[in-house]
Amino acid sequence: MKLAKRGFFISLEGGEGAGKSTQNKRIVKWLIEHGKTVVEAREPGGTVVSEQIRKVLLDTRNAGLNATAELLLMFAARSQLVQEVILPALNDGKIIVCDRFADASYAYQGGGRELGREAVAAVERLVLKELQPDLTLLFDLPVELGMKRVAGRGAADRFEIESIRFFERVRSAYLQRAETYPQRFRVIDASRDQEQVWRQVENILKAELGI
Repeated sequence: MKLAKRGFFISLEGGEGAGKSTQNKRIVKWLIEHGKTVVEAREPGGTVVSEQIRKVLLDTRNAGLNATAELLLMFAARSQLVQEVILPALNDGKIIVCDRFADASYAYQGGGRELGREAVAAVERLVLKELQPDLTLLFDLPVELGMKRVAGRGAADRFEIESIRFFERVRSAYLQRAETYPQRFRVIDASRDQEQVWRQVENILKAELGI
């Protein structure tokens, strides 16, 4: 896999109810207003094949999907996204803003499903080689607050119906990733209101992109 770094790769991570989707829209709008060419992506999804895999992963009827199968499906969708969207955008000098990337597998499958870091790392090496985001924004908040926020959003998907303990493990794994990779992670207090969260994000973007 040929890696090109002419562009800039931003990933957004966080547990349920962290407000990533709202801030994602603001980030993209802000970047465009500052003259940047932006490509949006999401995980799992972002390509025809990846979106079909997403349906399988989120469907509550697939409760019997085991943790290893879930991990492999996540990386299958991710592989398509990388080849079809992320690498071409980086080669063209664009900014990628991706709602979740490989860190999500360390959190959800490695932590939440308790597969462990090494299992995720083995698949990551196969699929991504050395590809990593240039900047990862981790929207962190207490699990119970996040679950309160998502309670009124409609029908829950296969992940959202998981237990508090599951999401505590997810949060713990995310924070461990941030501690391990401080050069690219920026932890944002997502328990605050949208404007306060945005001010944190904007300050980070200005510092990282020199805007």
